[in-house]
Amino acid sequence: MITNLKYSIPLLFGLFAFTSIQAQLLTEKYNFTRQDTLRGSITPEREWWDLTYYHLDVKINPDKKFIKGKTQVHYKVLKPYQTLQIDLQEPLKITKAIQNGKELSIKHEGHAHFITLIDTQIKNEIQSIDVYYEGHPREAKRAPWDGGISWKKDANGNDFVASSCQGLGASVWWPNKDHMYDEVDSMLISVNVPKHLTNVSNGTLKQIKQHDDNTTTYYWFVNNPINNYGVNINIGDYVNFSEDYKGEKGILKLDYYVLRDNLEKAKQQFKQAPMMMEAFEHWFGPYPFYEDSFKLVEAPYLGMEHQSSVTYGNQYKNGYLGRDLSGSGWGLKFDFIIIHEAGHEWFANNITNKDIADMWIHESFTNYSESLYLDYHFGKTAAEDYVIGLRRNIRNDKPIIGPYNVNKEGSSDMYYKGANMLHMIRQLVKNDNKWRQILRGLNSTFYHQTVTTKAIEDYLCEQSELDLSPIFNQYLRTTDIPVLEYNIENGRVAYRFVNCISNFEMALLISIGKDKHWITANTQWQYLKMPSKQSSFSVDRNFYITTKAL
Repeated sequence: MITNLKYSIPLLFGLFAFTSIQAQLLTEKYNFTRQDTLRGSITPEREWWDLTYYHLDVKINPDKKFIKGKTQVHYKVLKPYQTLQIDLQEPLKITKAIQNGKELSIKHEGHAHFITLIDTQIKNEIQSIDVYYEGHPREAKRAPWDGGISWKKDANGNDFVASSCQGLGASVWWPNKDHMYDEVDSMLISVNVPKHLTNVSNGTLKQIKQHDDNTTTYYWFVNNPINNYGVNINIGDYVNFSEDYKGEKGILKLDYYVLRDNLEKAKQQFKQAPMMMEAFEHWFGPYPFYEDSFKLVEAPYLGMEHQSSVTYGNQYKNGYLGRDLSGSGWGLKFDFIIIHEAGHEWFANNITNKDIADMWIHESFTNYSESLYLDYHFGKTAAEDYVIGLRRNIRNDKPIIGPYNVNKEGSSDMYYKGANMLHMIRQLVKNDNKWRQILRGLNSTFYHQTVTTKAIEDYLCEQSELDLSPIFNQYLRTTDIPVLEYNIENGRVAYRFVNCISNFEMALLISIGKDKHWITANTQWQYLKMPSKQSSFSVDRNFYITTKAL
């Protein structure tokens, strides 16, 4: 997802500070409800069954802003249980649920719906249930940050409709098991729209059926596991062009769907798509969804990382709507939405967090991918200038990791601060080829998996052969940025870290005069001999810390 710099979302709850020995940690006060728990936790009604397949079959009426359809849910029984939770957000309504020809009773509790099954659920059996629904879905207020369905018109008066629902949840527009931990193995998406419009969704287009009622149904099949919020609809007066990309796993089809009037602009701007693919396959390994192709689809909002159907609304400009987020100049060398949202194919869609509290796994790596794109095409100095420039956007308002089991993400600092943390770890690895293999290894080891922060931390520690836990604890779990205090006297420099956790320790690349040295600093005073009284002392700019001369 993209961070929003134009609008500042006010904190809804107060911040309460308390002081430890050397670090001030901020704790946000929340008033969580049962609905938060039902949405954000693995409830007993979720844990007993494993998703295997969805068929989402939906009819879209743009004139009435109305949708009607059903989700066929296939699942494997992990242990016997007779109540199944399906999520669908008001004002949409589940009208009925059927299993094996029998209509089932449903207990509605806000956005969670508990379906009582009649047939005995037997371990290891594959079952299915049809969930019918209809209504006027929540209209997106400010997509994609406050999402739902965007009901817009293009310049020619044609309907221009799209979904966006990260954080809010896919249950804002279709019934599903709306928790990140369980991804469906594959799915069919059939979308019925007015005859003069086209629907573009995830995966590959398998069939188009025209009907006597002046509507058309588009059938898209997703071969790979997909997270719920990655499922999308895009409806408009689209034209299509495509190209073949020779990638690490063979020929990958790159498909582009844009509004008719924007075809020529798109043909120029989207030349960055194969450049993106080349850079990211270098750094992260093969594109994770060759069987489903890669699409850029114009949308009536800024953009979103829908798997194999990345939405685009950056006005065919480089930068973020023509702005350089880093202030370095390098942010205008690429189209932010093409690069950032496509980067999510590796971090968010291939590797997906189990709990939204760990959304840094999506956003920190993907924000960092922008720097790696520059590194590949423009060089290492450009990459450094860019990621360091992003520090000006860091707020340090609350920890990057949010509270668990309540569908609550952490600070938006997961973008810029998280990227700088990863950039700093690259310095500590001291070997760019090894760092590249670590990033590629992440995407192969956790291929098509949902993960936790612990799994990612453990992998980075193991593969780097470094104890990175103090860095993760400091930068992900507190709001404080370490301060390196130093004092030069009597031919030596004394240094230590303050404003940090009690066991914080990190290696640093420093300069004394014209010479560079590696040191390891912690919270205790340490000393280094200076070659002369006139020598200067500085820390390499790639380390996201502050320094203070005493």
